[in-house]
Amino acid sequence: MSSTRRVFMMTVAVATLGIGMVRRALADDPVRVKLTLKDHRFTPDELRVPAGQPIEITVDNQDDKPEEFESKALKVEKVISGNRSATVKVAPLKAGRYPFEGEYNSKTARGVLIAE
Repeated sequence: MSSTRRVFMMTVAVATLGIGMVRRALADDPVRVKLTLKDHRFTPDELRVPAGQPIEITVDNQDDKPEEFESKALKVEKVISGNRSATVKVAPLKAGRYPFEGEYNSKTARGVLIAE
């Protein structure tokens, strides 16, 4: 094999490896979404995210009292103090619907995360 061909083959191999590493790094970056809690209601009450990627949900509690963001389907619970924000991390999800609620006001503080 000529040295030119070896250099070419090596360049292709390194480029292919680099592209794979970039794709993996991008796939590991979380999808960031925001929720606002005001008057014991989530806005928006429906979040859409891509399936198969980690998710970070930032919840901005604009109520004076604390609320617990809870979802058995997402396997998360997080108390968020009044007039504070918190971030909830969620592992990559399969396509589907994942309900969530504010446990302290579950009749009004309700929503769904849809992975597609």
